[in-house]
Amino acid sequence: SAMAGVRKKPLAGGQYQGYYLDARGKRCFFSGVRSRAETLRMAQRLEDDHRQIKLGYRPPPSSADRHRDRECQEAVAEYLAWGGAQGGRGGRPWADTHRHNREVQLRWWLETLRLETLGDFSGLLPRVEAATRDLLAAGKSTKTIANQVEGLRGFAIWCEKRGYLSTNPLKGLAPFDTTPQVRRRAMSEEEIRRLIEVAPPERRLLYEVACVSGLRAGELRHLSMADLDLERGGLNLHASWTKNRQPGFQPLPADLLRRLHGFAATGMALALYQENHGSASTAVPVDPLLYVPSQPDRCMKRDLEAAGIPRWTPDGKLDFHACRTAFVSLLLEGEATVKEVQHLARHSTPQLTMNVYGRVRNDRLTAAVERVGARLAPGRAQQIECAHGVHAIPAGPQRESATSCLARDCASNIVVAGVGFEPTTFGL
Repeated sequence: SAMAGVRKKPLAGGQYQGYYLDARGKRCFFSGVRSRAETLRMAQRLEDDHRQIKLGYRPPPSSADRHRDRECQEAVAEYLAWGGAQGGRGGRPWADTHRHNREVQLRWWLETLRLETLGDFSGLLPRVEAATRDLLAAGKSTKTIANQVEGLRGFAIWCEKRGYLSTNPLKGLAPFDTTPQVRRRAMSEEEIRRLIEVAPPERRLLYEVACVSGLRAGELRHLSMADLDLERGGLNLHASWTKNRQPGFQPLPADLLRRLHGFAATGMALALYQENHGSASTAVPVDPLLYVPSQPDRCMKRDLEAAGIPRWTPDGKLDFHACRTAFVSLLLEGEATVKEVQHLARHSTPQLTMNVYGRVRNDRLTAAVERVGARLAPGRAQQIECAHGVHAIPAGPQRESATSCLARDCASNIVVAGVGFEPTTFGL
């Protein structure tokens, strides 16, 4: 039986309140208009729609239908508030940098695609693909574009889970090839020493910590005096600012720990932050352990030039993140196991440690092949060793005597050491 009707008296604002029976048999109320008769007709139409839904003549309204007219700005504000409270791993808040990046990315998408309401997300995929092609034509890297798309994709997934969108409109978007176009090389021990020697005192310590801990620039920037653990011999890392959003502990050499403590106690790091960013800036940490410039790559470029170290070689380029590459490579060349290196680098898989950060050196490869050749032809081992030693002797007055000495050593079955380069344990 029909249950549609209108209350006898209007609401405080002058509108009449109507009611109807929905598809589930539940009475629903709504605010109509100032005309009682028109409000009754609205109630009757709503009840007739729900009767057709109940009989299966039309599909029931979805949650997304109710949110089609909701402003995108309002939904984005709710998304950012959620992320700032519990959007990170394990229900932890987003890092400040991540929240800022998401806000900037979504603002760009709303303006570029002219998205005003959530209903505008319908059929969005072709427009997003066209926008990414424009970014490619403008010279943006595929990694930058992938990050830009991820900001919109994350928001769409969040809306879908809450019923604000019926489906994720970017579900069919093909991924971008984000393989790095530029490969970083690992600095040698000698290059690291030269870099540290020419750098100013505050960056000298920064490079040293970066190369013996593998910490990223953003992580180093968050370190404070409270994170220095002299008893355990290292640094306490916090989930709120580590890249993997996991707490951790990074051991450091004892001498470096003492110098870090002494540097931080002088207050030089805090003074440099205040000088370059202002005392009221949010970029100034409380009791900073180190001073990390806002553009560490630019500073390192100048220091590399001063040290006479090429920034670009056939093996790749050097920037501040290359300190982390050097850290992992030096660990792998030492006595650490792959599992230990993976743990110290805080990587999720050994494949990331070995295939992305691990590097090989040509001199070590040559030495390894020479050793294999010597084992397969034992009778030629001494000949290989002698030949290798002769090639290493510089030209000059001493050449003849040195050559004869090598010949006598070989004749006396004395193996000449020094096939290949065996790096010493890295210590600064």
